[in-house]
Amino acid sequence: MVPMAIFRAAHALHRAGVPVLPRLLCGINRVLFAIVLPASARVGRDVLFGYQGLGVVVHADAVIGDRVVLATGVTIGGTGTQHGVPVIEDDVHIGSGAKLLGPIRIGRGARIGANAVVLTDVPAGAVAVGVPARVIPGAGARP
Repeated sequence: MVPMAIFRAAHALHRAGVPVLPRLLCGINRVLFAIVLPASARVGRDVLFGYQGLGVVVHADAVIGDRVVLATGVTIGGTGTQHGVPVIEDDVHIGSGAKLLGPIRIGRGARIGANAVVLTDVPAGAVAVGVPARVIPGAGARP
């Protein structure tokens, strides 16, 4: 996956303190793949961006765990009025067009529906849908 390879290189350079090259690499990602993924974001292993990350926007301070799947058009960012950004734990699936905003935590194995606007924490294994998103009771239960 090319956007992730570019991100990994930019992230390594950012951590090494290289000043300009990480921003250039992120700009290449933005132009070629229409994904905004800053070098300072923390992204886990085996993260999958649907359609190479088309339309995905990630805040510079966001934390994304391992094996997270993000569909197209997902926004992970702040609200503009609150400090803090989302923390997404491992094995989360986020549907197309979903917006995760503010200082929230998405629990391990949670599912976020398409076009949901998540403004509060989502417990582990839960399913959240709607605008604003609400947890569907019993929907996340697995045998």
